[in-house]
Amino acid sequence: MTVRRSIKSAKRAAACAALAVCGLADGANALAADTTETSTTKTSAADASQCSAKRPSSLSFNRWQEDWSVLALPCVPRKPFDALKYIPLGGDPSTYLSLGATLRERFELNNTPLFGLGSARPDSYVIQRAQVHADAHIGEHVQAFFQLEDARPFGKDSVTPVDKNPLDIEQAFVAFVYGVGGGTFKARVGRQEMAFDLQRFVSVRDGPNVRQAYDALWADYEIDKWRFIGYLTQPVQYRDVTVFDDVSNRHLTFSGVRVERANTGPGDLSAYWSRYNRDNAHFIDATGTEHRDVFDVRYAGKVAPFDWDAETMIQTGHVGNDTIGAWAFGVLSGYTFASVAGSPRLGLQVDGASGDRHPGDGRVGTFNPLFPNGYYFTLAGYTGYSNLIHVKPSITFKVTPKVTLLTALGFQWRATTADAIYGQGSAVVPGTAGKGTRWTGMYAQVRADWLVSSNVALALEAVHFEVGDSIRALGARNADYVGVEAKFGW
Repeated sequence: MTVRRSIKSAKRAAACAALAVCGLADGANALAADTTETSTTKTSAADASQCSAKRPSSLSFNRWQEDWSVLALPCVPRKPFDALKYIPLGGDPSTYLSLGATLRERFELNNTPLFGLGSARPDSYVIQRAQVHADAHIGEHVQAFFQLEDARPFGKDSVTPVDKNPLDIEQAFVAFVYGVGGGTFKARVGRQEMAFDLQRFVSVRDGPNVRQAYDALWADYEIDKWRFIGYLTQPVQYRDVTVFDDVSNRHLTFSGVRVERANTGPGDLSAYWSRYNRDNAHFIDATGTEHRDVFDVRYAGKVAPFDWDAETMIQTGHVGNDTIGAWAFGVLSGYTFASVAGSPRLGLQVDGASGDRHPGDGRVGTFNPLFPNGYYFTLAGYTGYSNLIHVKPSITFKVTPKVTLLTALGFQWRATTADAIYGQGSAVVPGTAGKGTRWTGMYAQVRADWLVSSNVALALEAVHFEVGDSIRALGARNADYVGVEAKFGW
């Protein structure tokens, strides 16, 4: 099939998917709109102003953290199908079963993957992620969460493991919560999602189509301002041959300890150590078993009108017989004009990650971004967290209380020309190692987010990347990306 036919097919798939999701969203709005009132809602509406309990969001990032026991309170307004959101399992209001679902549809157009230096061709397609879950709470101490996920691309030319995962178990774990010694002890056992901070390096990978889960044992203890965490994990290896074929990755483990302290000065402080073990790792200058020790510190807070989030990571260890010495940092800061219409926020993002400065010297300097979220820079995938210096001023403002608009300019360099340019997922831009200058290029980004209702959200993102002259001389071309997303949650 020619590229033109593939693109036409993808556009037809996009149109069908867009019509489907819009129809679903419109139906959901009709059923779940805040203005929908039954006689029960009208009766309880007068009491709702005196009720402090609020309904959880069905668009929450972690569905397992939703608490639908609030529906046991008569003062909370009811919506259609609430009988399935809160199913009592006895006389105790905290013992119940809750059902839910999430559907995300996204149309993407990427006219120059890897700046045209790889084998990937211009492409437009639809990616779809559907999830359903059951969440059982046995009193205040035990929770069992089960979630299925089906992720599929339609019309995509190059399909990778983060694009496709036919029906499989995304999460299946049991959680325990108990009060111990004046604090709270929590534990989770089973397949689960986990993420740290802004998800720069440890995430659920929400940007691409297939989210990342971990077969893990998680435990944490929280007392006063402190929280102590320990985790042993094998990230899930996703397969796309048939349904229910995902397995624990026997060639990759990620485990460690973490400590957090809230209200440390004007912000929150956290630090963790992790051991990342991977068989048969491949870098430009090294191959072999990878044992990587990760040391991370983050400090984030807000003193109006300023806000900030700063994180740094050091990596040591070895790949085969070569030692590892790598680093990275990321800083997001902003100033919000709260008294101005639209509450505009001027933002500045500065990021950096080491590359391998001296190939062949027995030392691997390329930073491993571990489990990045896929949207920290943009959804386009043109920027990876390795061998990077990145500066991005931005302005964000609220067009309406439910519509947010972001515009930004990103400027990008390599930390060293001895190493390659990297895209999302540590994808190497072919032919760039040891060639060209440090300047990679610049990009413009526009993103709009619209929270249509408590069940529906829409987003639009466009990115134009202007490549630098030195890599243009290698055959690189400017790149454009457009993404249109609809998300429905129940």
